Amino acid sequence: MSKHTLSILVENKHGVLARVAALISRRGFNIDSLAVGPTEHPEVSRMTIAVSVDEQPLEQITKQLNKLVNVIKIVELEPAATVQRELLLVKVKADTLSRGQVLETVQLFRAKVVDVAPDAITIEATGNPEKLEAMLRVLEPFGVRELVQSGMVAIGRGSRSISDRTLRPVPVPPPHVATGEPALQARPAGQTAANGANPPSHPVPAPPPGHRPAAPARQG
Repeated sequence: MSKHTLSILVENKHGVLARVAALISRRGFNIDSLAVGPTEHPEVSRMTIAVSVDEQPLEQITKQLNKLVNVIKIVELEPAATVQRELLLVKVKADTLSRGQVLETVQLFRAKVVDVAPDAITIEATGNPEKLEAMLRVLEPFGVRELVQSGMVAIGRGSRSISDRTLRPVPVPPPHVATGEPALQARPAGQTAANGANPPSHPVPAPPPGHRPAAPARQG
């Protein structure tokens, strides 16, 4: 099995996360990492899911996810063309003898200290999974008391966005519908009134059949 990262745009409605996770679990695959949050559009959320699965079952999963009503788009992110980050909070034993070495490790991995106690230090680190695993291996000899790690968030490199041309357009009613006024019908180009004046506001009744217009009177 190989690890794959899926980025899924979904409608921001309750129950969507449960339906997506249930569909994957029914196929017998475990979710290695899952993160969900808002996007640049308030009505759309973005889910980043990391799963270990073969190519053929992954294609079946994406097809079934696309059938869900609230799913807008699914994209598999390639690691080479993606920026991937995770957040790690780890509490490490740090007495007067080992505190200096722990702080050196924090600087080495460009992490930062967010809490200090007499016998422990809480460290915050952000990076790809490989960086966080390497830092944990260095900190393990000092004694890890507590650890919490977020799911992976990922975004493609470059200027393109997966949300481009994927949002469903919101229909905008014409002005006469929004205001309740009757619609105005445009006169075809080149058509004017007989005398060149503006057309009358009320329709003129048609003459009865057989009616002949009166001849103009002769002038002296």
